[in-house]
Amino acid sequence: MKIKTADLIVELDVHHELLTSRLQPYKYDGDEAADIVFEVTEKYYIDRQAEHPNLTLGEAEYLWSGAHFYEKLAKFNGVMLHASCVEYEGKAYLFSARSGTGKSTHTHLWLKYLPGARIINDDKPAIRLVDGVFYAYGTPWSGKTDESVNEGVPIAGIAFLSRGENNIKRIPGIKALKPFMDQTVRPYDKELMKNMLDTLNLILTDIPIYELSCDMSEEAVMTALKGMQN
Repeated sequence: MKIKTADLIVELDVHHELLTSRLQPYKYDGDEAADIVFEVTEKYYIDRQAEHPNLTLGEAEYLWSGAHFYEKLAKFNGVMLHASCVEYEGKAYLFSARSGTGKSTHTHLWLKYLPGARIINDDKPAIRLVDGVFYAYGTPWSGKTDESVNEGVPIAGIAFLSRGENNIKRIPGIKALKPFMDQTVRPYDKELMKNMLDTLNLILTDIPIYELSCDMSEEAVMTALKGMQN
């Protein structure tokens, strides 16, 4: 099957219903050659499922196909950030945190209080530098909720989120290096790892980075929006 995501054409073999259904909005029927060709086999997914028996084989295929895509993304000025990405007025805002912190809860408050806001990817947006601009893209790999759109939106800012009183502050990129690395896929291949680090250096230099402390209120949304717009 061929799909198009993050402005890249990807060719992969699909064996199970979960991944098949998630790929449908991304199917590509054109004649362009693939930018990324998956090199993994079904046996690879079977082996991963055997290591994680709490997963079905379909879930293993879904998870590790996503990891494979995000590793290969490093060849194309791209990285993944474990984040919930929301678009408002043509700009993308990414909120990253450890699972269970409430990043999806926060972005869904944007949908509630800001008419026109929408989710680009609720769990693993792709970030790519294209023609000098960093975009956040929806991909088929979007976590349990499957909230994602096959589009790219220019990024206005990235916030690392924690729970507390509503407050936002901009931080230097170097301070965001560790939390970013904790919330991304690290390629095993040395060349891909170098590519990823080069792209990450540009992200932390060019994109405004914030620390956001917030509760679950409309005030939290406005604190984040105003802080990142300014």
